[in-house]
Amino acid sequence: MARVAIVTGGTRGIGEAISLALKEQGCTVLANYAGNDAAAQAFTERTGIPSYKWDVGDHEAALAGCGIVEREVGPIDIVVNNAGITRDAVLHKMSWEDWNEVMRINLGGCFNMAKACFPGMRERGWGRIVNIGSINGQAGQYGQVNYAAAKSGIHGFTKALAQEGAKFGVTVNAIAPGYIDTDMVAAVPPPVLEKIVAKIPVGRLGHADEIARGVAFLTSEDGAFITGSTLSINGGQHMY
Repeated sequence: MARVAIVTGGTRGIGEAISLALKEQGCTVLANYAGNDAAAQAFTERTGIPSYKWDVGDHEAALAGCGIVEREVGPIDIVVNNAGITRDAVLHKMSWEDWNEVMRINLGGCFNMAKACFPGMRERGWGRIVNIGSINGQAGQYGQVNYAAAKSGIHGFTKALAQEGAKFGVTVNAIAPGYIDTDMVAAVPPPVLEKIVAKIPVGRLGHADEIARGVAFLTSEDGAFITGSTLSINGGQHMY
């Protein structure tokens, strides 16, 4: 029977690539999204992967959304916590709202989705959780104290939860992407982007499907002995 996988932020960018990679691997994939109905509908029509709408940063909404998926499709075996936002500013100009919203969604979303799905994985004796961190959670980034803190928190969250799940057949890992050719990176001003690429040893941005292949491996049977790890996929920009 196919494993049921849910990918948060799964209808665009890296999330879309992950959804497609897991589908190709034979999983029954559901893609979560927060607000862009048109993009989600187009994604579902294009890929055949159902999309479910809720805010992963809302604890009750995440519990309810996962409950709907389990009733309609079946127990959730794989969770990929990919959903994330940016609200960049230097600290002295950053509002509390911009700090809190990034923490609520990027880090709180990991807790909420794990809270919804981890107990069932533990009881069934099998599960895979992959949390999408960031190079900026490892190295820090000017103007991103909120984003860097949330992503760094994801790496700690991963290591702690991995210890809880290990003896129950549940692995918990993270992937820390570098700069990937997504819409978010495309919004960076060209002169700034040129400087970023110049610091990447392989000389280019990464591709979303390169992140997706990492997720596919960690969620497969072949990844069963890997837990509590962070896989850095960044072209050598930060060797951590």
